[in-house]
Formats: sequence, structure tokens, C-alpha cells
Amino acid sequence: MNQHSTGVRAYRWLVFALAAGYTIYHLFTGDYGNFGGPFRYLTFWALLMSFVSASRMLAFSEHRTDHDWSAYAMVTAIANGLVVFLYWRLYFIDPALVNGGGEILWWNEYYLHLMGPVLQWIDFLFILGGAPKILRPLAGLGLLILAYSSWIELILQPLSIRPAGTVTSGLPYPFLNSMVLAERIGFYASTAVTGAVLLIVFWGLGAGLSRLRKRATAAV
Repeated sequence: MNQHSTGVRAYRWLVFALAAGYTIYHLFTGDYGNFGGPFRYLTFWALLMSFVSASRMLAFSEHRTDHDWSAYAMVTAIANGLVVFLYWRLYFIDPALVNGGGEILWWNEYYLHLMGPVLQWIDFLFILGGAPKILRPLAGLGLLILAYSSWIELILQPLSIRPAGTVTSGLPYPFLNSMVLAERIGFYASTAVTGAVLLIVFWGLGAGLSRLRKRATAAV
């Protein structure tokens, strides 16, 4: 697909505007009474990554950059995939596992945990055409998970008192506070494996779609 076409630019403006709007909203309405504010949550990390990725995709469409952002876009797609997978898996078990039983704003929840990620996936797979290499995105994913798990364990947990669980307190998601450290490390490791599987799937889909486009172009 022509990444500089009017239709693609319009789509990328939409994706960028939504990501920017939700980022600003959460920065100004986040609960800063608990250390870290919105930065406590993986969902917000993924939103920030989406905002940066959307800005770079738009800049490329408008000839303001020629840098290859495919590796970053792929890590962003996987971060969003993890957010969607983890959120809805836990939500359908018990909504309190992820939101502590608090109020849910449907327009916020469905953007963060469904529509926003889908918009990023469409761009990555069908417009950008995936990422040609897998090692850099894999390393980026590993760094992201290590950074986030270290952030919540080494900084957030000691400096926060809520939410509280049966084992500890201060970790951003309620269910984590009812797990001992070994269980939490196992959870982070399983999340890393899930992310690696998603990355391989997205890389394969991107490669397959790229081959199909090349065949279609050659047949014309």
C-alpha cells in the first residue's frame, strides 16, 4: 500500500489524534495520589508507545522522516497485544482483578484495550507491511518487559501503599499483590513468553501479507 497516499495520511492522522488525545487525558486525570500516576500501568506504557509510533508513521507519510520505524512499530503492536490479552483474560475471570472493582468508563476501556490496539495493528500489518527482521523487535520486547517489571517491583511497590493484597501492596494490578515474589516472577516470565509468541505470529503475518502484495503487484 502506498504509505504517502491521501487515504493513508488521513487514517494515520486519525490514529495519531486518538492516541494523542487519550495520552493527554490520562496525563491530566491520572491518580497521582499513588506514586507513579498513570505510569503505574502497562496499558499507559502501551498508549505512550502507540502515540510515538503513530506520530512516526504519520511523519513518514508526510515525508518528514525516512527512518525505518518498523522494529519500534512491531514492539508497539506486541505491547498492545499483551495489554489486550492480559486485560480481557483477567476481566472475564473477575473485573476486580484488573480494576479493583472501580468505575469503568466504557469509551476509555474499549479504546485502551481494544480499538486503539486494533488501529495500530491495521497500520503495522496492512499499511506499513510488517517488519522485515525479528531480532531487533524481540530484543526490544525483552527490554520493555524487563523495564516494566523492574519498575513496578523495585520502585512502585516500595513507594506505594495501595492497592493492598494478601501478600503485599503497591503493585499496580490488584491480583499481583496476592502473589508471592516467586509467583510474580513466574507471571512476568510467562508474559514474556506470550509476547514472544505474539511477536512471531505478527512477524509471520507481516511477511505473508508482504508476499501476497508482491504477487498481486507482479500479476497486474
